[in-house]
Amino acid sequence: MSSSDDLDEDELLQMALKEQSQRDVTYQKPPSANSRKPVTNLVQQPRRQKRAAAPPSKGGAKASRKPSMDEDDESEVELLSISSGDEDEGNDRGRGGGGDGGGGRGRGGSGKERGRARKEDDRAWDGVEPDCWKRVNEAELARKVRDMRESRTAPSVTQNLDRKVSGADKKVVLTSLQSFPRGMECIDPLKLGIIDNKTLRLITESSESLSKAEKVDNALREKLVYTSDHFDPKLFISRIHQETSAADLESGALALKSDLKGRNLQRKQLVKDNFDCFVSCKTTIDDIESKLKRIEDDPDGSGTTHLFNCMKSVTSRANRAFEPLFERQAQAEKIRSVQGMLQRFRTLFNLPSIIRSSISKGEYDLAVREYKKAKSIALPSHVNLLKRVLEEVEKVMQEFKGTLYRSMEDPKIDFTSLENTVRLLLELEPESDPVWHYLNVQNHRIHGMLEKCTFDHEARMEILRNQVHERALSDAKWRQIQQNGVQLSDDTSSMEDNQVQVDQPLEESARREKDALRGRYIKILTAVIVYHLPTFWKTALSVFTGKFAKSSQVNDTSASKAEEKAEEARYSSHSLEEIAGMIRNTISVYEAKVQSTFHDFDESYILHPYMSDTIKEVSKACQAFEAKESAPHSAVMALRKVKVEITKIYIQRLCSWMRASTEEISKEETWIPVSILERNRSPYSISYLPLAFRSIIVSGMEQINMMILSLKGEAARSEDMFAHIEEILISVRLAFLNCFLDFAAHLEQIGADLSQRTTKRESWQNGYSNDHQEEQSINAPESVVDPHRQLLMILSNIGYCKDELASELYNKYKYTWLQSRRNDEDISDLQDLMMSFSGLGEKVLEHYTFAKANLIRTAATNYLLDSGIQWGAAPPVKGIRDAAVELLHTLVAVHAEVFAGAKPLLDKILGTLVEGLIDTFLSLLDENRSDDLSSIDANGFCQLMLELEYFETILKPYLTVDATESLKSLQGAVLEKAIESISETVENNPGGHQRKPTRGSEDAISDDKQSSVSPDDLLALAQQCTSGMLQLELEKTRLNSACFIETIPLDPVPPVAKAAYSRTSTDSPSRNYRESQPMGSPVQARPRRR
Repeated sequence: MSSSDDLDEDELLQMALKEQSQRDVTYQKPPSANSRKPVTNLVQQPRRQKRAAAPPSKGGAKASRKPSMDEDDESEVELLSISSGDEDEGNDRGRGGGGDGGGGRGRGGSGKERGRARKEDDRAWDGVEPDCWKRVNEAELARKVRDMRESRTAPSVTQNLDRKVSGADKKVVLTSLQSFPRGMECIDPLKLGIIDNKTLRLITESSESLSKAEKVDNALREKLVYTSDHFDPKLFISRIHQETSAADLESGALALKSDLKGRNLQRKQLVKDNFDCFVSCKTTIDDIESKLKRIEDDPDGSGTTHLFNCMKSVTSRANRAFEPLFERQAQAEKIRSVQGMLQRFRTLFNLPSIIRSSISKGEYDLAVREYKKAKSIALPSHVNLLKRVLEEVEKVMQEFKGTLYRSMEDPKIDFTSLENTVRLLLELEPESDPVWHYLNVQNHRIHGMLEKCTFDHEARMEILRNQVHERALSDAKWRQIQQNGVQLSDDTSSMEDNQVQVDQPLEESARREKDALRGRYIKILTAVIVYHLPTFWKTALSVFTGKFAKSSQVNDTSASKAEEKAEEARYSSHSLEEIAGMIRNTISVYEAKVQSTFHDFDESYILHPYMSDTIKEVSKACQAFEAKESAPHSAVMALRKVKVEITKIYIQRLCSWMRASTEEISKEETWIPVSILERNRSPYSISYLPLAFRSIIVSGMEQINMMILSLKGEAARSEDMFAHIEEILISVRLAFLNCFLDFAAHLEQIGADLSQRTTKRESWQNGYSNDHQEEQSINAPESVVDPHRQLLMILSNIGYCKDELASELYNKYKYTWLQSRRNDEDISDLQDLMMSFSGLGEKVLEHYTFAKANLIRTAATNYLLDSGIQWGAAPPVKGIRDAAVELLHTLVAVHAEVFAGAKPLLDKILGTLVEGLIDTFLSLLDENRSDDLSSIDANGFCQLMLELEYFETILKPYLTVDATESLKSLQGAVLEKAIESISETVENNPGGHQRKPTRGSEDAISDDKQSSVSPDDLLALAQQCTSGMLQLELEKTRLNSACFIETIPLDPVPPVAKAAYSRTSTDSPSRNYRESQPMGSPVQARPRRR
C-alpha cells in the first residue's frame, strides 16, 4: 500500500472515529449471529478440544463448523492481537479452498456468481462424484485422508510404538493419531511417541495440563519442526525428549537410520521402475524450454504484435469506461478495510474514554485492567492513528500515575489506601519505585515539619522582642512625661531611633518568656519526631518484610522469568539500612536544633522547669522509640546520645550556677543572726549566709541527683553510656567540693577585709567604735554592726559549715557520684573539707584574737602602770583593787561576746586571750623594768601576788598548760624584782634610817624585816595576805566573775568553798614556784613566749 493510500486510510479512520465517538461506548453484543457479519479470523490458532476416536457423523461435522457464542467472544478477543493486512487476507482466501471446502471461493466472488453457483448446485446430481461441497461425505473423506496418511507412514512406527507401551510411564501409542488432523508431522521421527503440535512436546499423561498453560512462539517452532529449514536437532532432543531415557534414544536413532536407509532404497527402486517416465518427462521439458527460448528471441512472433495492440486498445478503453467504477471500488475497499479495522480495534478506540470514566468513578482496578489490555494489542506498524490512540491512552495513564503519586503525599493517608496505591502503581510499571517515592516524600515531609517549627519559633521570638521594645519605649515616654509634665518634646521621635534602656524587671520578665518559648519549641520538635518517625519506620518494615512485595506481584502466567527477576531487582534496589539512615539524619537535624536551643537557655532561671522539662520530653521520646518496631536501634542510640548531651549541659550549668550563686550571696552578707530554730538548735550563732549557701547546694544537687538517676537508668540499658556518665559524676563531685571551698574562701576574704577595717579604727574602746551609728543607718536594725561580733559571726559560720553543714550535705549527696569510688576516697574528701574549714577558722580566729589582744593589752597596761600606784612605795594590802576588777571586766565582755556569738569556740578563744594576758604582764614587766616597775616593795609584791592569785582562781577553767607556765614565770619575775628592789633599798640606807609607820604595826613591815628579807619571807608574807583576803574578794566580785566560775556559791564562805580555795592555793603556780626555788638563789624569769 502506497503513502497516498495510507493518508486516505487515515482520513477514513478519523471520520470513522468521529462517528464512533458519537455512539455508545459500551459494546452491545448483537442478538443473533446473522445480524452482523464479523470479520473472519483467518489466523486463529487450533482449538484445544478432544475429539472422539470414532469417525464423526456428517451432522457432527457441520455442527462443529458452526460458531458458538463462546467461540464468538473468544474470536473477538483474539481479533485484538492480529494485524490488519488486505494482502494477507487475500492470500488466506486463496489458500482457503483446501481447508474450508470452497467456502473461500464463494466469499471471494460477487453476488451474481454466488447466486449462479447455488442454482448450479441445485441441479441433478449423477451420484458418481460430488460436484459441490454439500454433496461431499465428510466422514468418508476424513476416513480416506486418514487411510492415505497411514499408508504413507512407515509400517514400523506403529509396531515400535505398540512395543513400547508395556511400561506405565511410556509415551502415548499410535492409535491416538486419529485425533490429530496433521498426520506425519505429529509422529516423532525417532518413533518414540506422538508430538503435540501446540506445545511441541511428547504426549504424556500430564500433557493435558501443559497444553493449556504453555505456548510456543514461531521462532521456537521453526527450530523444533524437523521439516523446517531452521531445524535445530539439539534443541529438538533437549525439549521433546527431555524425559526420554538414553536407551530409548539409542533405539530411536537406530530406527531413524534404518528408516533413512529404507527410504533411499525405495527412491532408487522408484527411479528404476519408472525410468521410461523420467526420460519422457525430460524430453518434454527440453522441448518446452527450447520453444520458450525461441519466443524470447523473437517476441514479434506470428500475430502477436497485432494481438498485443488490440489488447492494449481494449485495455485503454476499458480503463476509460470503468475508471469511476474502479475508483469507487477502491474507495469501497478502503471503507471496508477501515470498517474492519474499526471493528477489530473498537475496544482500543474506546479505551481513553473508558479509562477516564473508570478513574472518575474510582474504579482504579478496572482502569488498570483496560490499560494492560491495550498494551497487549499487537498493532500494525503502518497505521499512525492507532499509535495516536495509544499515545492518548498513555497520556491518560500518566495523569493517573501523577494522581496516585500525589495521593501518597497526603499526610493523612491510611495504610490500606497506601498499599492499594502502591499496588496500582506497580501494576502500571512506573519509572521509579513508588514505595521508595512514598518513603522519600514522608522523610522530606518530616524534615519540612521540623523546619516549620523552627520558622514559627523564630517568628514568636521576634514578636516577643518587638513587644519588649514597645513596652520599654512606652515606659520611657511615660517617664519623660512625668519629668516634663504634659509637654512632649521632640525627643520622643528620636527615642524610637535610639536604643531604649529596658528596665530590669521588664528585662527579667522578657528572659523568662524567652525561656518558656524555647521550652515550647523543643517540646513541639520532640512531638514531631515521636508522632511521625515510629509510623514511618513501621511502614518501612512492612515494605521490606514483603507486605508490599506480595501486593506488587501480578498473577500473569504469561510473564517471563526475566521480567520477574528484573522486577525483583528493582524492588530490592533499596535496603532497610537506607531507611535507618534517613531516620538518623532526621535525628541529627533534631539534635542540632535541640542543642542549639538548649544552649540559649538563660542560666539565671536554671531552677525553673524549662530546662528540666526539655530533658523530660527527650526522655519520653527515647521511651517511645524503644517500643517494639518503633525505630531502628541506631536511631534509639542517637536519641539517647541527645539526652545525655543536654543532660550533661544542664548538670554543668547547675554546677556553675552553684558556684556563681555562692559568690553572689557572699557579697551580700547582711550580718543578721538567725534564730535557734532556723539553725536547728546549733550552738553556732550563724548569719543567713550559711543557710543561703545550703539552700543553693540543696537546690542544685536535687536537680543533679534527679538527672543522674535518669542517666543511670539509661546506662543500665546501654553500655556505651558508662563513659559519659562517669565523666559527669566526676564533674559533679568536683563541683560539690569546690562550692564548699569557694564558700570557705569567700568567708576568709570577708574576715580579712573586716580585720583590715578594724585595724584602721583607733577609737575602739572595749570592742565598741564611735562610728557605729553610721553603719546602723545602713544595715538593718537587727544586724550586727560591731566588727568583733562580725568576726565571731564569721567564725560561727565557718564552724557551722565544718561541724554540721559539710558532713550533712556530703553524706546526703555522696551517693550521687559514688558509683565506683572506694570508701577511703569518700572519707578523704570529707576530711579535706574539714581541714580546709579548720585552717580557715584558725585564720579568722587569729584576726579576732589579735583585735581582742589589743584591748586586753590596753586594759593590762592600765591595770599595771596607769592605776595610780607606785609599786616601789605601795600602800598596805587591803584587797583587790578596782583596776584589777576593770581588767577582769574586759575578759568578762569578751566571754559574753564569744558565748553569744561562737559558744563552741569559747574555751579556745578565752584560753588564747588569758595566755595572751599573762604574756602581756610579762612583756610589760620587762619593758618597764627600769621605769614604772623599777622597784617593787613588799606591799607591792603582796598586792600583785594577791591579784594574780585572784586572776588565777577565776580564770582557772581557761588556763592552758602554756598559760600556767607563763603565770609561774610571771610570779617568779615579780618575786625576783621585789627581792632586788628590797636589797637595793637596804644598800641605799646603811644608817638604819627608819620610816615612821603611818598605820598600825600589824599593817606595816618592820624595818628589821625589810632589812633582812628573804624570798621565803616574801612568799610567806604574800601567802598570809592571800589566805586572809582572797576568799573575801571572791565573794565580793562573784557577780563579776560568775561567767568564769559558775561553781561559786551564793552563801558566804561555805566550807566547801574554803576547801576548794585551799586546794586551789595549794596547787597555785606561786606555791609551786616557791617550792621549786632553792633557798637564797636568785630568781630567773622565763622568757616571753611571744
